[in-house]
Amino acid sequence: MAAPFGASLAGAARPSGPITFTDVTAQAGIHFKHNSGAFGAKYLPETMGSGVCVLDYDNDGWPDILFVNSMDWPGHRTDRSYPALYRNNHDGTFSDVTRQAGLAVEMYGLGCAVGDYDNDGFDDIYITAIGGSHLFRNLHNGKFSDVTARAGLADNGFPTGAVWFDYDNDGKLDLFVAHYVEWSLQTDQFCSLDGKHKSYCTPEAYKGESSRLFHNLGNGKFEDVTKRAGLYDPSGKSLSTALIDYDGDGWLDLFVTNDTQANKLYHNNHNGTFSEVGFSAGVAFSDAGRARAGMGTDAGDYDHSSRPSLVIGNFTDESMALYHNDGSGLFTDDAAISEISAPSAQSLTFGCFFFDYDLDGWLDIFAANGHVADDIAAVRPNLRYAELPLLFRNRGNGKFEDVSAQSGPALHQPMVARGAAYLDFDNDGDLDLVITTNNGPAHLLRNDRGNRNDMLRMKLIGTRSNRDAIGARVTVTTDTGLRQEAMVKSGSSYLSQSELPLTFGFGKPGIVKEANVQIMWPDGRKDSLAHVALNQFITIVEGRGIVSAQPVRFVPVTTIRRSTQ
Repeated sequence: MAAPFGASLAGAARPSGPITFTDVTAQAGIHFKHNSGAFGAKYLPETMGSGVCVLDYDNDGWPDILFVNSMDWPGHRTDRSYPALYRNNHDGTFSDVTRQAGLAVEMYGLGCAVGDYDNDGFDDIYITAIGGSHLFRNLHNGKFSDVTARAGLADNGFPTGAVWFDYDNDGKLDLFVAHYVEWSLQTDQFCSLDGKHKSYCTPEAYKGESSRLFHNLGNGKFEDVTKRAGLYDPSGKSLSTALIDYDGDGWLDLFVTNDTQANKLYHNNHNGTFSEVGFSAGVAFSDAGRARAGMGTDAGDYDHSSRPSLVIGNFTDESMALYHNDGSGLFTDDAAISEISAPSAQSLTFGCFFFDYDLDGWLDIFAANGHVADDIAAVRPNLRYAELPLLFRNRGNGKFEDVSAQSGPALHQPMVARGAAYLDFDNDGDLDLVITTNNGPAHLLRNDRGNRNDMLRMKLIGTRSNRDAIGARVTVTTDTGLRQEAMVKSGSSYLSQSELPLTFGFGKPGIVKEANVQIMWPDGRKDSLAHVALNQFITIVEGRGIVSAQPVRFVPVTTIRRSTQ
């Protein structure tokens, strides 16, 4: 048998003890605070919050963080507010490089998506914003240029979440932008709980606005192909999108959450068009046949069925949804039997996603929660504006355990949370969390001792496929028979995007000796890698295999904490 690729650290000293999350925001040098612009008029966008995106904009192998921000309303300006780009300093701290990066642009920003749309090897940034979104091209020197007008991506209206993906498999990333409702300062409606004082309206007070699909022409420009692709739908009130190849045909489909309207599942027809199959697939409504307030969403193979399922954040009293992919084009909401329904019933969930926080090989679920009404406790005394996040550990038998209470003090902080993403900001092998709050501070939560288990992290680079390899499907099998699948994806969660590299966990050290990796690239090419050692970060280039491998650093928690103060 050939020796495993790279140096295995299975015998290295590991952290021991319970896995906990620690709020390291201040010591990491992150001082971002979201501005909703609220001054008492109760404008609908003020409740939306903002997203957060993880990217390695300078290609140094360490994830950086972009926070989206909003601005004051006309006539009520108190200060200027911009998005914030924090560069990773490789020592547990970050530096705010917004101005020198050319991103100090005022806008009423909501969401973000990261992708290398021009395949030049550097990730670009798209920020959705009311009154006009922005495309920032990476100039390779730590700076970005606003190329929105040239690209044709201003996309006016009420854009929310966005996702880069190659829907026609031509090697170039296209852009799907979810849209919410027809709203403006001039058309703002008066809503009230008591008939006297204005309150924030629900989306039912407004007409929906169609989401949009922009096709990458390959010359720095995009074409709006929404109607041609069969995606024009003004009834939608969309917030988030999850990339999902739910039928395993090698073509990316779209799942779109809608607030008080039916969720949509768009099947890719392989010819540049999509067909909406949400109702027939069982993901449009709740089991009771009602549309819910779909917020954030994600897709993942949480049960090792080799089929991606869906998790969705919903409103208070609606519970989260967990649509299990039954393999025949149908989904079943298993939230109740999986035991995530009851713990999430009183929460209003925005950001949510699958990730393996304990690296045991089974995808867990994180939910960022917070109400939209700052006075909700006056109407319903059992509810609060700031809510606790939820962490569900996958038991491996189709059920989840709420481990929020025993997962460290950071998960005991009530937040008015909105966007959320995962990343390994300290390159220690386990996945950390970053969360935004509405009109409040961001939070960076470090995963402590998740890396007591074995793992394998990988970055994929496409050649014939899009360079970010978005849409590539990776299958990892081990000598113990463990089989995991994951897809490189953008978007998901709520107005946010987690890191592009994939992380696979393997449980207690030494049980799994090595892994075999199979990759189905978006262009249809298949690559296989045998005898890959664990506990390293590998970079795989389409058609060339592993081109670099870096061992994971097992740094004691006390050392990390001391070095970042």
